[in-house]
Amino acid sequence: MISKSSRLPVEKAPERITSVPLNRFRHIAGAVSVRTKILGIVLGLVLLLGFVTTFQVRVMSRQALINRLQDSSISTARDLAARATDLILINDLYALHQLLEETQVNNPDVRYAFITDANGDVLAHTFGNGFPADLLAANEISGDEHHSVVALQTDEGVVWDTAVPIYDGRAGIARVGFSEASVQSTVETMIGQMMLTTVVVSAIGIAAAVLLTWVVTRPILVLKTAAEAVGRGDFDQQITPWADDEIGDLAVAFNSMTTDLAQAEKERGEREQLRTQLLEKVIAAQEDERRRISRELHDETGQALTSLMVRMHTMKQQCTVPELKPEIEQLRQLVVHTLDNIHNLSMELRPSALDDLGLEAALERYVQDYNQRYPVQADLLVRGQDGERLPPPVETAVYRIVQESLTNIARHAQAKHASVLLEKRNGRIRVIIEDDGIGFDLQRAAKNERLGLYGMSERAELLNGTLTIESTPGQ
Repeated sequence: MISKSSRLPVEKAPERITSVPLNRFRHIAGAVSVRTKILGIVLGLVLLLGFVTTFQVRVMSRQALINRLQDSSISTARDLAARATDLILINDLYALHQLLEETQVNNPDVRYAFITDANGDVLAHTFGNGFPADLLAANEISGDEHHSVVALQTDEGVVWDTAVPIYDGRAGIARVGFSEASVQSTVETMIGQMMLTTVVVSAIGIAAAVLLTWVVTRPILVLKTAAEAVGRGDFDQQITPWADDEIGDLAVAFNSMTTDLAQAEKERGEREQLRTQLLEKVIAAQEDERRRISRELHDETGQALTSLMVRMHTMKQQCTVPELKPEIEQLRQLVVHTLDNIHNLSMELRPSALDDLGLEAALERYVQDYNQRYPVQADLLVRGQDGERLPPPVETAVYRIVQESLTNIARHAQAKHASVLLEKRNGRIRVIIEDDGIGFDLQRAAKNERLGLYGMSERAELLNGTLTIESTPGQ
């Protein structure tokens, strides 16, 4: 069945385009490596260019071939009409049939050819199985038209039917049908070659992109590795610039930065060393002064008060005035109380047990005195010492930290119990001081710059140690 094609506008249903949110796109794009991005961009551009070019070439080449096919059909139909005029006038139907077969054989695009007389009756045709009844009405032409070309939809594809009047239509009409099969075959062959070219160009583009990404990302990876090393504190990193481009300038800037950082770290280390030395000297001088004052209080002041106490006891016994004996006894008790206070102050300044017997004995003595002086029950547990003495700076620092901690507990914690754990393990000393008091705010205490906490931290850092405070208000 052959029918005349109609070109009617077709309305397409509106497509729903779901746009990906910008944030999601940024997240996905940001998670992809630079190499993948460059490869994707190059490959995407090559494929896009290939597909767009292929589509344009297909449309343009097909239209050009169709126009050429139409021109060929018109030319063939006119030639057939001119050559058939005399044969129609002499009514030579056999020669007319031979002319149609010759026309079809000489042009492979000719699907059929036939001639009608002035009344519209078919005089000759190339249809071996019978002439299609509806073909006559598929393309009608008036006598004043030079030709008429109509596209017919058939089972074999589109056929361009061209009608040309013979002797202005008075002798009949010559019609030729040209098939688009050759045009379709040519277009498909051309598109296949272009697709193959696109694949080859894509492969070359991928190879070029791989080389490009290697050239571009290699110095970036070197910079990344060097930056990670700088982040770990290695400021001796230097990068050799690969080229005089932006990445090369970045490498030069990175080298300048690491040089400045190394110099700043060196200066900071020197300042820290000077600060440590000064702090050590200050603490050493402080301990020496404490030891001197403690010795003077114990030796001179203590002996003087002891001598005064003995003299007052003797004076009380030798006094012959009964009214003076109670006064003398009160004075003697005051001297005894003062002597005890001086003794405690001497122990606070520098306990002799710390120099003579070591850290464990000094802490045991201090905890005993602490339990007598404050309403807090403290206990001491020592592990791993085995009677070994620690270096004097370590013993002094640990003793002062424990002393300051227990003093703070007694003054501020409102605690009932406190415990001190001194443990030596694997060549390291660990001290844990705990209490059941009300706690305090660490951030607030840090802002107030409590000298006691700062001093304990400084003493620990001088020994390459750390001070960790865990406390919460109300706990």
